[in-house]
Amino acid sequence: MTVDTHGPELAPRAILERLIAFPTVSSDTNLPLVDWVEGYLATHGITVQRVPSECGTKAHLYAHVGPQIAGAVVLSGHTDVVPVEGQAWTTDPWVLTEKDGKLFGRGTCDMKGFDALAIWALVKAKNAPLKRPLQLALSFDEEVGCMAVADLIEAMIASDMPRGDTVIVGEPSMMKVVTGHKGGLGFAVHIHGFEVHSSLQPYGVSAIMEAGRLIQWANEQNAANAAATPSELAAPFDPPFSTLHIGKISGGTAHNITAKDCEFVISTRAVPGDTQWRDKITAKIREIEAGMQAIRPETRIDAVEVFGVPPLSPESDGAAEALTRRLTGDNASHVVSYGTEGGQFQVRGYSAVVCGPGDIAQAHQPDEFLTLEQFAAGQAFMERLIDELCAPQPA
Repeated sequence: MTVDTHGPELAPRAILERLIAFPTVSSDTNLPLVDWVEGYLATHGITVQRVPSECGTKAHLYAHVGPQIAGAVVLSGHTDVVPVEGQAWTTDPWVLTEKDGKLFGRGTCDMKGFDALAIWALVKAKNAPLKRPLQLALSFDEEVGCMAVADLIEAMIASDMPRGDTVIVGEPSMMKVVTGHKGGLGFAVHIHGFEVHSSLQPYGVSAIMEAGRLIQWANEQNAANAAATPSELAAPFDPPFSTLHIGKISGGTAHNITAKDCEFVISTRAVPGDTQWRDKITAKIREIEAGMQAIRPETRIDAVEVFGVPPLSPESDGAAEALTRRLTGDNASHVVSYGTEGGQFQVRGYSAVVCGPGDIAQAHQPDEFLTLEQFAAGQAFMERLIDELCAPQPA
């Protein structure tokens, strides 16, 4: 089959309209979106490489334009979005709707607005006299742990595509240059107790009450962290310390039976440099489990790590920071407490920053929106980036 490599060049808004129409909630497939992006880029002579999920229902994609040399700038975004069920939307979340200077739709802000701009920029750059290449990396499952992107990064490194070195992650930052964010770690905990009548409580093991020990320990750790003097890396964050959290819990059978089961997720938001939490949480779980088994040996605690997001640490003389500051004119210091895929790229040797259109306060909200002003600012950023990549490069 002959592919038309001279198809129409869509404007960023038209691309965004297409992307929003794909309901790529993390629990569902993203393949229709990937198919469309691959097909659109193919009409402009750009070959896309896919990295399929193990189940085959999702895929990452990456692409390269420009000279076949190392040192590309990578535009990184995720394709998945959070659900809309239970939210009071006044517009159709899967139809891009303009109203009052805003573009409404699930993912407009987080982060299909950036994805659309990155796809547009890749096509624009394909026909520009680039001296330095541009790459696109679109991932899945960012919203459910930010771990799947590791497979995408490894595939990019192992491929025949020249390796990039500078990554711009387009999470909403109001086009400010974010050089650091917290890391995340989460364990799915299932406490297996032993049921007895509550009148015989000392001879049973209540999974719920044992869960209370771990939860209270988390409270104590939070209090100790808050009282400590922040490290130099932690000081710019709000709050300037690592936190532990349990957001949902289930278990038990009846008020007069010691709980046989209790399940929850314990997670951390850790400042850069604070790498102790995997070992500390595991050690506390084993300590509580030992106390349970002293009463009933058949009890246990299963703890499975369900996500681990590396922090993004500010870099000394970072290439990504320098580039993005030149393009935005933003020379202020910005860090955020949410996690992104930037840390995953950084631990694999890339220089990385976060910079994208939109306000993180709109992410995951009903009537999620991206202002026209921010979308235009993102497009202007991409235009300046292409100009930068066309300029003679330092020897």
